[in-house]
Amino acid sequence: MKSDFLNIVLYEPEIPQNTGNIARLCACLGAKLYLVGRLGFNLSDKYLKRAGLDYWDKLQIEQVESLSKLISENKNSRFFYFTTKTDRIYTDNKFEKGDFLVFGPESRGIPEEILNQNKETCLTIPMRKETRSLNLSNSVAIAAYEALRQFNVRLQ
Repeated sequence: MKSDFLNIVLYEPEIPQNTGNIARLCACLGAKLYLVGRLGFNLSDKYLKRAGLDYWDKLQIEQVESLSKLISENKNSRFFYFTTKTDRIYTDNKFEKGDFLVFGPESRGIPEEILNQNKETCLTIPMRKETRSLNLSNSVAIAAYEALRQFNVRLQ
């Protein structure tokens, strides 16, 4: 079941330390974390566990076999796809509680087919043209805290 606050989706994440950092972030925010598709590591990975510290019991986490399954189980929800292949800046978007923020694998990002099917909900985090991409856990933190700012929520 989705979070009524914020949902973070990692599509085929590859690096356990990034996923651990994102899990820790989700625990601190009260966001639900979805791990979708083929993972590039085992969930018992020591680097994943170390990066998440002792926050695992405070985390809502669900592993889902495919993005299409996650979308079909949440038909009335909004999904936003973070990519370097759009000009729509994330701060120009109005996030709502319950939204899903989708991030692709570190080495290749969200597949073009998915992006092309969702052009109107693709968002980017601006960066210099000479650079390729931000670290995945940094990107998730930037986007999640922008949503939090827009919700005008003070966590305690």
